[in-house]
Amino acid sequence: MTPVAGGPVVGGVETAVYTVPTDGPEADGTLAWNSTTLVLATVRSEGTTGLGYTYGAPATADVIASELAPLLVGHSAWDVPAAQEAMSRAVRNTGRPGLVAGAISAVDMALWDLKARLLDLPLVRLLGAHRAEVPVYGSGGFTTYDDERQDRQLRHWASEQGIPRVKIKIGEDRGRGEGRDRHRVARARGSVGDGVELYVDANGAYTRKQAVRVARYLDDHGVTWFEEPVSSDDLAGLALVRAATAVDVTAGEYGYTLPYFGAMLAAGAVDCLQADATRCGGPTVWLRAAALAEARGLHVSAHCAPHAHAHMAAAVPNLRHVEWFHDHVRIENLLFDGTLDPEGGVIHPGRDGTPGHGLTLRNDRAGPYRVR
Repeated sequence: MTPVAGGPVVGGVETAVYTVPTDGPEADGTLAWNSTTLVLATVRSEGTTGLGYTYGAPATADVIASELAPLLVGHSAWDVPAAQEAMSRAVRNTGRPGLVAGAISAVDMALWDLKARLLDLPLVRLLGAHRAEVPVYGSGGFTTYDDERQDRQLRHWASEQGIPRVKIKIGEDRGRGEGRDRHRVARARGSVGDGVELYVDANGAYTRKQAVRVARYLDDHGVTWFEEPVSSDDLAGLALVRAATAVDVTAGEYGYTLPYFGAMLAAGAVDCLQADATRCGGPTVWLRAAALAEARGLHVSAHCAPHAHAHMAAAVPNLRHVEWFHDHVRIENLLFDGTLDPEGGVIHPGRDGTPGHGLTLRNDRAGPYRVR
């Protein structure tokens, strides 16, 4: 990666780590947690700052500081794809998937934000807008919720905020709680009525045939989105479930590299490709994954971290929606100014003209949660 003569260069790369407790015990089909960690990357050039982040282990910050920052300091602030390639090559022996991919993603996002701020443009204008409104869906409904809390959350999204699509977690106890899964799906349909789309996410908890059986029940209750019915590593299993049900089968949130998305699409594993810019390589790779899906006539959906995805989601023609995930919405509203309002089921990235992705860190709020 060669600096552009006379152009702005990256002058520094910094990190910070924040751990925020959940507002109650949370779990899905295969994992439980009581806090969420955000790793922040900041890049600077000529008095301008770009901000990016990922959700993952605190050690992600060490990767940024030791392996990625030395590559970037002194190099062009314009040439983000060149930075992406340099970072990807540098971590060959470290191993790209997992928290290393999260580190690259946070830095890539920060570089795009920096470039847009240097140009005094909203990021969506730099990328090129395809739409002014980005649809979202309410996501939460953890398996730890009782009936009352699940009902309250779903009604908040559907009735109070006007979000016409919502999602709950199923697959409780690695698929051993199928009876309660069915009960919660029926309760969820009762909470939102027939006019709201209902989605479910099993987080890979079911076996193949179990997922097919559950899918028939979901279809009976008007569920239109079955996320990770089996492990996202089981591409053949996803394709099998997809072929056996009318419900859309979706996956892709654990795609850390572009070839993974290519393999998933080639296997016929999904009806809608999910991609997470905080894991797959930032906006640079997320946009490429969206193009792969478009080439096969499929939609793309942005997984979690809604404010990280808003501007790039507005730039692709085959977007289905962005996940308005309960945990990340809480954290992003807490730590940042410039967050968006999902009233009516859509957000409007760049509408106020703020440069970059529009987020700025609230140090007064973030300070108590900083762990390194």
